[in-house]
Amino acid sequence: MFSGATSPAVVQVDPGLSVPSQGEDAFRGQITRDRVLEDSLRLLLPLPTHLQTHRALETLRRQYGGCRGTHGSCLNHDHFLFLLRFHLQLQMPSAFHLLHPSSSSSSLPPPSLLLLLLLRISRHHDLQSTREANPPTNQQPALGSPGGLCLDPRLRQIYSEPPLSLTPPFSPALKEYRAEVPFDTVMVRIRPEPISAACVVCLDNHRGPRTANFPVGMGTSQISVLVTDGAEPRPVVMTIYTVHVYRESRPSLPAFGDHVTCSFLQDCGMRVQPGRSCGLQPHLPPQSPIQPCSSGHVPGRWVVPCLSCSDNRTCDWREVTWQPDDCYHPPVRRPLLQDCMSHRKVMFIGDSTNRGMMFFLMERVNGSLQDWGRAHHTLLYRNLNQRRTQVSYSYYPRFWLEGSQRPTFRQALLQLINRSRPLENSNQTVLVVGGVQWLNSNHLRTVQDVLDRESLSDVLVVVKSLGMGFHLPVDGIRSLSLTEIRGLFRDNAELISTARRLRFEAVDTFSITMGRYKEFLQGRCACHFHEVEKLQSSDPPDSEASTRKKPGTRTGSHSVLDTEQEDGSKAPTFRVRGAVNQVYSEILLSRLCPGNR
Repeated sequence: MFSGATSPAVVQVDPGLSVPSQGEDAFRGQITRDRVLEDSLRLLLPLPTHLQTHRALETLRRQYGGCRGTHGSCLNHDHFLFLLRFHLQLQMPSAFHLLHPSSSSSSLPPPSLLLLLLLRISRHHDLQSTREANPPTNQQPALGSPGGLCLDPRLRQIYSEPPLSLTPPFSPALKEYRAEVPFDTVMVRIRPEPISAACVVCLDNHRGPRTANFPVGMGTSQISVLVTDGAEPRPVVMTIYTVHVYRESRPSLPAFGDHVTCSFLQDCGMRVQPGRSCGLQPHLPPQSPIQPCSSGHVPGRWVVPCLSCSDNRTCDWREVTWQPDDCYHPPVRRPLLQDCMSHRKVMFIGDSTNRGMMFFLMERVNGSLQDWGRAHHTLLYRNLNQRRTQVSYSYYPRFWLEGSQRPTFRQALLQLINRSRPLENSNQTVLVVGGVQWLNSNHLRTVQDVLDRESLSDVLVVVKSLGMGFHLPVDGIRSLSLTEIRGLFRDNAELISTARRLRFEAVDTFSITMGRYKEFLQGRCACHFHEVEKLQSSDPPDSEASTRKKPGTRTGSHSVLDTEQEDGSKAPTFRVRGAVNQVYSEILLSRLCPGNR
């Protein structure tokens, strides 16, 4: 309670004000801390400028000033200034509530002149607040908005855990921000706070949650904050804030002469195999000459040069390679790859992780990638490799469809085969089947049964095994515990064993992604180790032809996307980025062309 004879002053600032750092308590602590600080500063510090003070004083003087004024009130300059501060304080939004003077003060003994004027200002403010909260209108206020209409669709703050350093610093008027996080930050929790309680904040879409965990993939991720009016059945988006979060690469040092070779099987932050070592270990190269690998599922580990195996920050992560035990996967040079893929048809069935391998194969064979998309239907590329190679793709499982409308694996496979015909019953026809975590041995037995029935028992089948992902507690999707991930490792071993019994090739992508599970790229599942990016130049990287859609081709969920290629095309070209995806995709190519090195 400040009287006219008291001037507030800040005597000490405590920079050590802290809040809990775990879960929802962190946000409650941050919000409480910020509101206490903001409201205290508004209460203590003079807010108006000199010009505002002068104008407000003149207004009060005309209304109350001098013994000849309307109300016959004789007030000096200090009293006018006190009334002004009281009036401005009532106009400022604050979590503080006025205790005295208030309308209940009228039951007290007769007030002094100054207190009487304070009461009049307080009652005037209460009347104005009531009118603003209940404006005269024929429209009904938005449902689900407890504070009435969303008249100020802005944010007062964006809270995050861990705290993000936004650039530029947050301001309700600015709608776009950037932030950087270190490599080990794989997830952030976001909770925006609106200025008006009548507005509803959603993350990602107009039906999204108010608070959510977001995976932060390598590179730049985007978080959208929507301020809506909360109306039903469909809220109206009134303002969109965007936060671009850049996650740094793993800390790395260039390898010099005095380095050692280290290897690792799994990260100590995710010990999938509890009985095996984790983190960097000294690596001893094999003493005898090694031979090309006889399969794509040979056990292996990641190898990297470091100054010390006890500190992963001293490693040159640009030189990390996958090293199978006692053998190697020879890379297939592009001219030989083109010859190997001539007059072959390659069918892919699976989810987006399988699609990433397909785009890598297309880029390696064709020299460029001119058409791509996050397709969730069927694609057909007829004219790759100077019209000598055909690639087709079918997305499975279509989890977004109702159960009664969702095709079975057998139906999806038959549809892909029929749209890829004519097919030759030999290794000139290739079927690549795989997914991140849904594939099991029953699917492989279905593959064998369908191929036998379709007289395609001699085609080359390659199984892309399971992979890391869904290990972060992200809102809206399933999240696996460490125990469940260890179960996936056992399922992956069974899957590869079944593939061997059926005489299918297999690429063990689970072992490859296990040690570098933090290096996922964009996507809520944290399971994507590839992304397609546009090249700086619009020219293809070489003189080879590029894939391109035919004009007018339908791309619906039940249609085939057909493509052509044009020599010397000037259309934009793309490339597949992702070191982990490149490793297991190159293993796929070595299994498709084992004699072309």
